[in-house]
Amino acid sequence: MPVSPIPFAKGKDEIDLLPGMANRHGLIAGATGTGKTVTLQTLAEQFSQRGVPVFMADVKGDLAGISQAGGGNDRVGARVKQLGLTGYQNRAYEVVFWDLLGEQGHPVRATVSEMGPLLLSRLLNLNETQAGVLNIVFKAADDNGLLLLDLKDLRAMLQFVSDHASEIQTHYGNVSAASVGAIQRGLLAIEQQGGDKFFGEPALNLQDLLQTAEDGRGVTNILAADKLMQSPKLYATFLLWLLSELFEVLPEVGDPEKPVLVFFFDEAHLLFNDAPKVLLDKIEQVIRLVRSKGVGVYLVTQNPLDVPDTVLGQLGNRVQHALRAFTPRDQKAVKAAAETFRANKGVDVSTVITELGVGEALVSVLDGTGTPTPVERAFIYPPESRVGSITPQERQQVIQKSVLFGHYEKTIDRESAYEKLTQKTGAALDRTAQQPAPVQTSGQPVGAPAQSGGGWFGDLVKEGGAILTAPTGKSGRGESLAESMAKSTVRAMGSSVGRQIARGILGSILGGTSSRRR
Repeated sequence: MPVSPIPFAKGKDEIDLLPGMANRHGLIAGATGTGKTVTLQTLAEQFSQRGVPVFMADVKGDLAGISQAGGGNDRVGARVKQLGLTGYQNRAYEVVFWDLLGEQGHPVRATVSEMGPLLLSRLLNLNETQAGVLNIVFKAADDNGLLLLDLKDLRAMLQFVSDHASEIQTHYGNVSAASVGAIQRGLLAIEQQGGDKFFGEPALNLQDLLQTAEDGRGVTNILAADKLMQSPKLYATFLLWLLSELFEVLPEVGDPEKPVLVFFFDEAHLLFNDAPKVLLDKIEQVIRLVRSKGVGVYLVTQNPLDVPDTVLGQLGNRVQHALRAFTPRDQKAVKAAAETFRANKGVDVSTVITELGVGEALVSVLDGTGTPTPVERAFIYPPESRVGSITPQERQQVIQKSVLFGHYEKTIDRESAYEKLTQKTGAALDRTAQQPAPVQTSGQPVGAPAQSGGGWFGDLVKEGGAILTAPTGKSGRGESLAESMAKSTVRAMGSSVGRQIARGILGSILGGTSSRRR
């Protein structure tokens, strides 16, 4: 049975978004207070009715109302009457609340290994040299089967690499104490912003975002982001990581009759602010390719100039609310927005775009051939659910009746890099204490490490583990590269941390993809 079109606005005629074109992405833009939030809510409801799950961030706290039935709003009632919506009814929608801070929804977590050095470098605001050191830390951990699950794992690995910089330099490159210190300070800042609650396990299972309710409607996933927005880089990095993970995990579906998931990225300008070119290239790649996984991405921002042209060109469905032309940049934005629409002789876009009222927009969607329709001036349909925030009691009721309640609330702290390095360190120190006093030999000072694999670092390598075994050449015990790699692999496969280290297209050290965790 074909999926019915999605009516969401009305100009001279009703404007429908075709479900088969919804994964071609979109842009919702407009100045503050012009109605972008209501547009998000209306589209989320319409997708849900067609069995499509939705993910969106609630940056102001007023999207939570979708979990409650509407009614009692005079402005909504007036718009329903104005547009002659005969089939309109007030109703609530199935919602799952999420929160990186674990306060207003189910906790959302990812492991440090999954996040990867590229996104972490941006999150920590590292320069090129510092980012290089972070890459060394990840590479050393990967080579030795050390999972970096939470921030204490990363701190332990940083400390270990710093303490043994001279030994590590031969195999991985220079590690400066100043760069390690900068990374540690960045981790402290992220921890103070609540990042320590985000990194860890149980990590988010992406399948939990793709659920449908018992009545067949798609579940709306809402990320509580009003407090998270105080840490804008954490907010943007998390959403970008989530989008890249969806790209990695979901199978190819081509152009389905309806999206697998619709992903609304509010305050999208934060995605591109101060992002290095290598990251911008990856963002463009993910947005371009995730369409084939059935995911529709809708960027929501105040100004279309906030979105790079290479990304803007991929956003086929457009809803442009009012823009103000008070400054030269505003005027440039009006001109840019006007030029991106397919012309309509009956609509002077440059003039109309500054005259639009609240809940009114210029709209262009893709037709059945993938061609943008001529721009139309239209009113957005009002939501059926509540417009505005909900009470803490209502939120808790939604959270506690969720089938996910209790799963993500329980933290897991299993053996990982921190525990491994702590055990190795303790064993090495015990052996050192038990050794007899050193005797000076010809040509070698008392207490100097042996020339091949000696000292504390050498002890760690010898102690039956793979901690920083040389990735090339010969090991301290005269092992060949193949022997060293084989032993390391066997240990990793038999270990509780021997799972594949999952790192996606935006998390990989060298920019490629790795196999996902099963």
